[in-house]
Amino acid sequence: MRLAAITDEISQDFEHALKVMYEYGVKGAELRGLWNTNIADLSPEQVKEAVRLIKQYDMEVVGLATPFYKCDLRETENEFSGPMHLAPVRTRQKQMEMLERCINLAHIFETRLLRVFSFWRKCALTPDVEAEIVEAFEAPVAIAERENLILILENEHACMIGSGSETKQFMSHIHSSHLRVCWDPGNAFALGEKAFPDGYDAVKEYIAHVHVKDARRVIGPSGGYEAAWTVIGEGEVDYASQFAALKSDHYNGWISLETHFKPEHGSGADGKGTAEDGSRACLTALLKMLAN
Repeated sequence: MRLAAITDEISQDFEHALKVMYEYGVKGAELRGLWNTNIADLSPEQVKEAVRLIKQYDMEVVGLATPFYKCDLRETENEFSGPMHLAPVRTRQKQMEMLERCINLAHIFETRLLRVFSFWRKCALTPDVEAEIVEAFEAPVAIAERENLILILENEHACMIGSGSETKQFMSHIHSSHLRVCWDPGNAFALGEKAFPDGYDAVKEYIAHVHVKDARRVIGPSGGYEAAWTVIGEGEVDYASQFAALKSDHYNGWISLETHFKPEHGSGADGKGTAEDGSRACLTALLKMLAN
């Protein structure tokens, strides 16, 4: 296993994010937001500068964290239903155009992995709905096969395929090595699943990439439970056992930090913790955990 980070979990200043990663010996960069622009919407000049900085800091782009299929499955007019990470809201009809652009960027950044989603979670995942999602992936998978790239479906709690068990059921209908899974234990936990071992055991045969973030269950404003992000290893996801299982199962891909955590106090101008503060704390914890 090799350690990577989604760069905008550290800073929107792309070079600064790379400097922080270099400081911790992190060699893998997953690209989502650069200079307050989503990866799918970078200008040619921004792309050129990003490639230059990647080479300057001797980094490897491990994947593009695209917003593909963060949209409504059935509605023609999309509504915001979850975090977009700087990406503009796009209707279902505009998704393939955006995917083609991201595929071109994958070739420029010399990576084969493009993170994708499974539509906003707005109804029950019935067999009919699942069949619609499977059908929606036929054209994207065909394009990935043509371009020799791999779409990695992230289990996202705000999307239709959010838990390990849901992901396994969905992937049982897919018959292509060009659609694999980006396993996110934190997202499975946020949906109420026991991420390890239950979620992991369900999806391990499909995993091509791993995101890590940790959380605790807290009482939210509505009175129900919700996930509160925290330092890796200080939450309720059993990451020590998760990493041990990945090693035992001979996983040789990337572990990519997507912490979402900001400490209460830190280096911000207002005295509050920043994304960088949270990522530094998580990187320190991750390096210790992965060294064991």
